[in-house]
Amino acid sequence: MSGLIEGLPDAVAIRCLARVPFYLHPVLELVSRSWQAAICSPELFKARQEVGSTEDLLCVCAFDPENLWQLYDPMQDLWITLPVLPSKIRHLSNFGAVSTAGKLFVIGGGSDAVDPLTGDQDGCFATDEVWSYDPVAREWASRASMLVPRSMFACCVLNGKIVVAGGFTSCRKSISQSEMYDPDKDIWIPMPDLHRTHNSACSGVVIGGKVHVLHKDMSTVQVLDNAGPGWTVEECVWLQGQMAVVGDALYVMSHGLIFKQDKEVRKVVGSASEFRKRIGFAMTGLGDDLYVIGGFIGPDRWNWDIKPLSEVDVLTLGSERPTWRQAARMTRCHGTILGCTLLRI
Repeated sequence: MSGLIEGLPDAVAIRCLARVPFYLHPVLELVSRSWQAAICSPELFKARQEVGSTEDLLCVCAFDPENLWQLYDPMQDLWITLPVLPSKIRHLSNFGAVSTAGKLFVIGGGSDAVDPLTGDQDGCFATDEVWSYDPVAREWASRASMLVPRSMFACCVLNGKIVVAGGFTSCRKSISQSEMYDPDKDIWIPMPDLHRTHNSACSGVVIGGKVHVLHKDMSTVQVLDNAGPGWTVEECVWLQGQMAVVGDALYVMSHGLIFKQDKEVRKVVGSASEFRKRIGFAMTGLGDDLYVIGGFIGPDRWNWDIKPLSEVDVLTLGSERPTWRQAARMTRCHGTILGCTLLRI
């Protein structure tokens, strides 16, 4: 990376390049081979943190196309397509998707592929494989496998480490095991088991620096505090529905409304009646906004057609009267959203 910018030491030059928005990086690479090496180097990611030019992007994977991810840049209102995930599992789904240390992680899951001739599901229901995507180097890498194959499980980031818990392992057996991944050491560490399991998928959210694991139709939530010895069980009065965390507060879409959900108090913040017929979408937070992404419409009693969607609707929560607006549609992905997470780069 010698001689990046004439007259400047390379350490200073790379801090200048670090201020250029992420969507323009492919253009910078065209300048010279030294710039190409700098743009794809770990030093650039560190420099972006040092100069305060990190950006928050949304990572989204849908059922179609197979194993393809896209990044959404909210500042530019545009979508960036990533290389195809190199897993040998066709139509990977029911996985965990999180980001930490500037990388996207795709963890576990199984195949959602169906034989078009027989209608049979692929034999892979749960895997222990783990993939990471480095947006600076622009490549996927295989990481250390989980201790237990699993799908439909809770997956969160707590203090820079990835926590997975519950779900189903091979032969669709529900499990209580949990484990933690250290991205710096590339190792999985066993953790205390969940106290309770349920014959349904579970999900996880981080609120107030604690992991909360929820099972559908269970009236309790299991909580992990990094300072505590293990999981604790608490009574839960949260609404059932799509959930997302925005500004360390939990929002739930239920019965055509958006609620802000505290421990025992809920407040209506907006209408979501237009999403009543929308299925398989993702709901996530980015900045002060709540995003509803993709999914499909139908079928219903009057129309048997299924319409995959690439639409992105945004509810601005920071204003006194939250209002909906439409963001740029996904350019490649559409239909049921299989993974959605925030990436800071």
